[in-house]
Amino acid sequence: MNAPLLEVQDLVKHFPVRHGLTRRLAGHVTAVDGVSLRVEAGETLGVVGESGCGKSTVARLITRLIEPTSGTIRMAGRDLTSMDESAIRPVRRDLQMIFQDPFSSLNPRKSVRQILAAPFRYQGLTPDEPVEHLLKRVELRPEHADCYPHEFSGGQAQRIGIARALALRPKLVVCDEPVSALDVSVQAQILNLLKDLQEDYGLAYVFIAHDLGAVRQISTRIAVMYLGTVVETADRATLFDRAAHPYTHALLSAVPLPDPDAERSRERIVLGGDLPSPLNPPSGCPFRTRCPRAAERCIAERPALRLIAPGQEVACHYPEPLSAGRTP
Repeated sequence: MNAPLLEVQDLVKHFPVRHGLTRRLAGHVTAVDGVSLRVEAGETLGVVGESGCGKSTVARLITRLIEPTSGTIRMAGRDLTSMDESAIRPVRRDLQMIFQDPFSSLNPRKSVRQILAAPFRYQGLTPDEPVEHLLKRVELRPEHADCYPHEFSGGQAQRIGIARALALRPKLVVCDEPVSALDVSVQAQILNLLKDLQEDYGLAYVFIAHDLGAVRQISTRIAVMYLGTVVETADRATLFDRAAHPYTHALLSAVPLPDPDAERSRERIVLGGDLPSPLNPPSGCPFRTRCPRAAERCIAERPALRLIAPGQEVACHYPEPLSAGRTP
């Protein structure tokens, strides 16, 4: 059996918390707590959850923009966590990232031509196609090559970010909320562009978002995160029809339905309480303080991510799959 393109095992990331003028170490925040993920060649893994759940930290760990506290990240069988910067440089040809805010990720003092040439300079390579061809692939005009980031709209700037990510012909692109800062109409255009490019180049994506609608449109499989952990993974159809974790049910109930009558009549799930602080996470199940099914076992024992159906894993002591076609 071939190794997956990307395999993340038991990934943990702690950030130090410092207080006072002396910056005394007062503890740490566990931003990512034992995350395991797999991505096969050519597929899209959607990662979804509330703000603060650790999605973007996972993106930066996968791309080695930050170092993990523990755990392993393997790309095509190679252990990235054991590599120093000089060893990982060739791997970056196959592993690229698209950022949430296109303007903050583009150097305002560089022209588009210079921005798109930067990945080649970093790798010591000569571009195998003109910048103008890259721009055409992301539906921008050749004359945009000599413009600067401030001259573009948000959607156009994100297309430049996509072109930069594709310049080295990577195998995997990590997309960190690439449409969340854009207008709804532009979001649809960018999602369609990403799907077209995936088909043309055979790309795999890790697509991170808090919008389940966008995740549904582009993802092959979906992982749901809560408080730094993965609480459910499933293929797209299974997650939307037979989700089993109570947190996933709550997320799905917030997705608008196209049928106005069904939207008005359905019961929306409102979770009690606030997202616990990662400085002081609850014992046992991280979701128990907001879960309508919480019991004594949930306080004492943290549920492991386990298989409950083909291709569906859930971290819950009392999973309750939705019946097919039923909407929360």
